[in-house]
Amino acid sequence: MKRRRAVRWVVAVACAGMNALVASAQAQKLDTARIEEITGLKGTFSEPEGVFKVTSPRADTKVTVDGWTMPPFMGLTSWAAFQAGQAGKSMVMGDLVLFQDEVNPVLSELLDSGLEVTALHNHFLFDDPKVYFMHIGGEAPAEQLAKGVRRALDNVREIRTKAPAPSFGFGGVALPATSTITGKTVEDVLGVKGQAKDGMFKVVIGRTAKAACGCEVAKEMGVNTWAAFAGSDDNAVVDGDFAMLETELQGVLKALRKGDINIVAIHHHMAGETPRYLFLHYWGRGRVDALTRGLKAALDTQR
Repeated sequence: MKRRRAVRWVVAVACAGMNALVASAQAQKLDTARIEEITGLKGTFSEPEGVFKVTSPRADTKVTVDGWTMPPFMGLTSWAAFQAGQAGKSMVMGDLVLFQDEVNPVLSELLDSGLEVTALHNHFLFDDPKVYFMHIGGEAPAEQLAKGVRRALDNVREIRTKAPAPSFGFGGVALPATSTITGKTVEDVLGVKGQAKDGMFKVVIGRTAKAACGCEVAKEMGVNTWAAFAGSDDNAVVDGDFAMLETELQGVLKALRKGDINIVAIHHHMAGETPRYLFLHYWGRGRVDALTRGLKAALDTQR
């Protein structure tokens, strides 16, 4: 019995030593000092997981939740975690704390830097100003990933330097009181028949999935992409929802942002479906023809 305990102790010590060596190698492979230099943020290294994490508390603007001033420690801290991979690559995952007027400029900055945006949603109710959380990911050389994170955070600082208080609107010319959308313009570009109501126009494009119960669900059960237009042909608003496979998300994001259409939320609507769908809510302002072309470009990435 004593011999067995001794053997187990030796094995445990050996494993601990090996884990320490692996963690040390991962830390060196990541070049944590370089990540700190590029991002401008201090980080900590987790030896058990081989992860280096940098953080940036949002202390530049006071945020209240349910009337209480929220300290950054309670969930208002942007972060990015780096982990060494193979073939000279690393991966990054993180979460950026953003105000509404920062969301789309930062999203574009991340996509242009080669990073991925994987979710966009709120964490609180009754927050003032309203706070969004943008989850990010990516796989590339660590320096490239760190530069993408830095560009995103620099973009936030530039926005807040120009306007310390977050804005409460996209700006632009007010919409006409009565809508007069030419639905044929939308139908011709998208190749889908739509529905008119009170001068507004809406199209719905269905997809299919198998629910967790085994039943097939499609357009009328909410598995769809839709777009609704209001205003006039030369001063319109479009809002809607994209139903996407996980592999389609980044292409849709890039196409919509290239078309100057704002991303409002990225999340799921179902649980346990096959294939898994993500849903993206958007809001755009401009001419009907230009907005519709932007949507068509995003739809084309799904084919």
